[in-house]
Amino acid sequence: MSVVDAPQEQDDLRVQVGITVNEVPRTLMLEPRVTLLDALRNELGLTGPKKSCDRGECGACTVHIDGRRILACMTLAVMHDGQRITTIEGLEQGGKLHPVQQAFIDYDGFQCGFCTSGQIMSAVAVLEEAKAGWPSAATANVKKPFRLADLSDEEIRERMSGNLCRCACYPNIVDAVAEVVRRG
Repeated sequence: MSVVDAPQEQDDLRVQVGITVNEVPRTLMLEPRVTLLDALRNELGLTGPKKSCDRGECGACTVHIDGRRILACMTLAVMHDGQRITTIEGLEQGGKLHPVQQAFIDYDGFQCGFCTSGQIMSAVAVLEEAKAGWPSAATANVKKPFRLADLSDEEIRERMSGNLCRCACYPNIVDAVAEVVRRG
């Protein structure tokens, strides 16, 4: 048997990945083809990001990487070495729910709950993107600076369109996000 044909030990195929997840530094030894979603769920036991379509179509696996939303099923964990990742488990602070989490409860923004973590993570990102002045495909005038107050129901629907809900709770989700905007 040549050196090329010699079987490699499983540990020889793993690489070290250092990430900060929900403010906790973590070091993982992962096979390079492991998705971020699988690393979060299988290696760290964080089940908030859901594995649903596993093709980037539903949004159930949405997390934030360095403050920007991303579909965890569509990226490899090794690509995020040194980055800060926030999952739904990391949104509450000091035992207090994030305002979006509370609004989803107040406005009944979920039924079965399967998509809820991804919906909430996207909604938090939508608010931050609006605060940063990012226009969307629904923005009427992209030359005018965009403000959080410009986040209409139409804007919210457009910006949340990458997250699917099997139970069709879309009106309540929009109402929940709009309420957070009203509260400031």
